[in-house]
Amino acid sequence: MIFQEAILHTTDILVLGAGIVGVSTAVHLRRRGLNVVLIDRRHPGEETSFGNAGIVERNGFVPPSIPLNPAVLLEIALNQSTAVVYSPKTLVGLLPWLRAFQKNAARPGVQRHAHAVAPLRARAVAEHQDLARQANAQRFYRKSGWLHLYRTASGFADGETERHYARIFGVDYQELMEGDIPSVEPGLRTGKLWGVLWPQSESVSNPAAVTEAIWRAFIQSGGSYFIGDARALRRERGQWLLETQRTTVSAPHAVLALGPWSGALASSLGETFPVIAKRGYHLHFRPPSGESLSRPVVDMQYGFVLTPMERGIRLTTGVDFSDMDAPPRLSQIARAQMRANEIFPLGQPVEDKPWMGSRPCLPDSLPVVGPSSVVPGLWYNFGHGHSGFTLGPLTGRLIADLIVSQTPCTDIAPLHPDRFKAGQLGKGS
Repeated sequence: MIFQEAILHTTDILVLGAGIVGVSTAVHLRRRGLNVVLIDRRHPGEETSFGNAGIVERNGFVPPSIPLNPAVLLEIALNQSTAVVYSPKTLVGLLPWLRAFQKNAARPGVQRHAHAVAPLRARAVAEHQDLARQANAQRFYRKSGWLHLYRTASGFADGETERHYARIFGVDYQELMEGDIPSVEPGLRTGKLWGVLWPQSESVSNPAAVTEAIWRAFIQSGGSYFIGDARALRRERGQWLLETQRTTVSAPHAVLALGPWSGALASSLGETFPVIAKRGYHLHFRPPSGESLSRPVVDMQYGFVLTPMERGIRLTTGVDFSDMDAPPRLSQIARAQMRANEIFPLGQPVEDKPWMGSRPCLPDSLPVVGPSSVVPGLWYNFGHGHSGFTLGPLTGRLIADLIVSQTPCTDIAPLHPDRFKAGQLGKGS
């Protein structure tokens, strides 16, 4: 029998993961003159980047936290919450992570987070617009802002910290008292609700289509895309090797941008991060004739978002702390649907069943962007949590700058991979 040696495709750098973070990274590396191979096991934009609410946030200075209201905590404990559901077994294993998560939501952590994300949020919209022009994807973007709804006066008051930092960093917002909301979003049944409009944020009508458009721009610029499983990545003689469906690819550098799968691969390569996967769901609805929304609307109490999309009104849920491969917990989206109908007539669902995906989250609610100090030639761009769509184009630019030894456009020291090694973050103590 004659064995034919596998064809070797050599390149400057591998980008592992073709979500919004990975394709943005690949585009920026091509702009800097590198030969780039982008690799994923599925078509670009079909995982986490497929199912988000499609918001490019100008705000978002306060990290998420565990609610302290006793009634809300009891609802969560009984697994009857709309915002948070969980598998008891999974939750027990996450207790150290949750302690670190809540520690970072205390006042010093909030201040640290706000000052870390402020320069990122300030550039996020412009970075999206830049890639959208190159990818001919401007048609998906809306400049209508997004609306936060509060069902109680106490909930509205709890949002003051976010507004405080918005004032510090010069971000515009509009407070809406009882009766003001219909002037902004006439389709809502708001009653005695409070709201905050964030007009400088943008949103898109199809996040997956935006990701695919950026990917196509990458291909048109001379980039390569192969189907392959990043778990097969190995290092030999100073080179990264990965077998794909077409060929074996070799490069001296690799960027790990695998979203919720990033932690497992990094661990297999010798570096551990406190990254977990928060699951979430979405379902599209076709509202009755004459009913519509002009912008995304988030219910701050119940944790769901209503966003006008090409397929209809997308209802996205809060957080599901369950194993990534566990069966869907459809009760969460059912409760979200019930609560959403209280403020907007959803109509009939478009799909037969909800979509389910996972977000990669770190306890300080910031992504990991930078070089590995343990593994030569390995770079990280993952862990964006609830802000992957917002920050993906920007962190793609930042990691590309680092790789080619250019000074990043903003300070990214708070995102450095080594920040967890000092014992200040990611520990439950």
